[in-house]
Amino acid sequence: MTSRHDHYTPQPYDPYADDDFTWFNSDGQAAAVPQGQQGYGYDEQYHAYQQQHEQHAQYADAVPQQPVGQHEDQPTYALRTVRYQQVPDEPEYHIPETPDAGWDDRPSRRRAWVSRGVLVVLMAIQAVLSLRLSNTAFQDEALYLAAGHNIIDHWTNGTPLHSGYESYFSGSPMLYPVAAAVVDGYFGLSGARLLSLLCMLGATGLLYSFTRRMFNERVALVAAAMFAVTQPTIVLGWFATYDAPAIFLLALSAWIVVRTNRAPAIAVLLAAPVMVLAVAVKYASALYVPTLVVLAALTAWHHKGWRCLLRAFLLGLGTAALVGVGLMYTDVLAGVQQTTTNRAHGTDSAASLLQKSVEWGGLMFATAVAGAAAYALRGRMNESPRSYGLNGPGWRWRVLLGLVLTGTAVLAPAYQIHLSTAVSLYKHLDFGLLFAAPMAGVGVIRLVGKHFRYPQLGILIWVAALCLGVSQSEWRFGLWPDSTPLVKAIEPYMKPEARYLGATYEVPVYYLRDKTNHSQWTSTYGIGYSDEKGKIHHGREGYRLAIEAGYFDLVVLDGVATPDLDKYLEQQVTKSGHYRMVGTISFELSGGGTGSYKIWTKTS
Repeated sequence: MTSRHDHYTPQPYDPYADDDFTWFNSDGQAAAVPQGQQGYGYDEQYHAYQQQHEQHAQYADAVPQQPVGQHEDQPTYALRTVRYQQVPDEPEYHIPETPDAGWDDRPSRRRAWVSRGVLVVLMAIQAVLSLRLSNTAFQDEALYLAAGHNIIDHWTNGTPLHSGYESYFSGSPMLYPVAAAVVDGYFGLSGARLLSLLCMLGATGLLYSFTRRMFNERVALVAAAMFAVTQPTIVLGWFATYDAPAIFLLALSAWIVVRTNRAPAIAVLLAAPVMVLAVAVKYASALYVPTLVVLAALTAWHHKGWRCLLRAFLLGLGTAALVGVGLMYTDVLAGVQQTTTNRAHGTDSAASLLQKSVEWGGLMFATAVAGAAAYALRGRMNESPRSYGLNGPGWRWRVLLGLVLTGTAVLAPAYQIHLSTAVSLYKHLDFGLLFAAPMAGVGVIRLVGKHFRYPQLGILIWVAALCLGVSQSEWRFGLWPDSTPLVKAIEPYMKPEARYLGATYEVPVYYLRDKTNHSQWTSTYGIGYSDEKGKIHHGREGYRLAIEAGYFDLVVLDGVATPDLDKYLEQQVTKSGHYRMVGTISFELSGGGTGSYKIWTKTS
């Protein structure tokens, strides 16, 4: 609203016409003098004029000079014109604009730094949860680290390379095993595990970054908070296997895809080599390449329209080309088929696998489903009506985004149900949860409501996820026994040409790699024994014939990895008469279970 003077058009007038006591009007005629004041009103007239003159004195500087001469008796516009043109108007009153939200969701340096500070706290919590875990090397850790040392020794000293790594490793033996072995050589097992922790922390940071770009800081922080406290994330953060670097590379690929959504379409090819590297590090990462390709199109739809399909096409084509080159010039295809595409089926039921999937990732997945549904129904985020969702993505786009991100979490459980095996299920779940985390963030934020209306609900979900992650990770890290007493017990029996039978022989090979190697050991997972006639025997018959012939110099059983076969082997060792027991080492498992290592050495 504005208060102004009414419009005025100046008219000719005598500035003294209103004064009854002036000498002359503007026409030069003598003014009429009131009766009784003729000849005596000079002083009063003068003072009246003086008062009027003082009234306008403040505008004297602004009054233009009047011409002097023959036209000095002409009408003037000066005083009244100056009065209306030069006198400032009264102060205007403006009604301030009322914000439509309590805060603005546009980029803010202060909010960015605050959210980054909260992210650092979340990552510190994640690091503490992983660092608190403690146990000796797991079978897979020992296998990959020992293989890495073997490859490095082969490159540097010409040491014979144990054959067959490519045929059963779930990733290229020339990548992660070598890198982890280098770190292990300087800092030991803790150093190799610290490498995994850095990868998982990096994945959490990248998750926050690309979620923030797709939604906002609050969703990104919740997504990072949920991902950081799940059992797989905590365990893989202190587990020296392929999985942590593969997850980091997938997160980096997603970050590049989202970050280049406004750039020229060819910029998306920056993600192609990272995706191929993730697949090379762990072959199972290929399961998530389609998600990244679809995400390349979805994230560019608002800026490029149907041209976003070009981004997806370029990314898919570039990735396929690099994978083809890798398969052509390397010999990892056998490992891909053995561990991924043609993996042997197990005996675990679909119900048990589904139950485990729900226990280890069900809470976060349910939150992601709720977030996808809420986002499909209403695109605008609760925090601010100014958010992009107010006028941006349509319901079809929102539904598709929710299906892609949330549905990715189902890929690993579905594939392992198809294979009927629970091996590595908990690790593979984390790959899908990485992509479902943004929708889980949306779910929690929608539940909390505007301006933290119901913060207790969000806190309740996160605390529940935290408690589950802490308890499950402790249980997971206690599934294998402490191998320190075993390594000390069998170390005196290690000889250069001896042959050994062991359930988890990778652990003593890792810790005693200066005294033994993989080629000296036979696993309880399979055997190919050649008798005196050259015939190859497999399965229980192969073990029986080898023990009867005194083929092994040392037999080590734990009853955990292959309990049924261990009982059979114990009977054959006792019956053969070639071995004597040199020790029994008891151990405790998580959940109150107990077991013992049993060690026999050959006497004749």
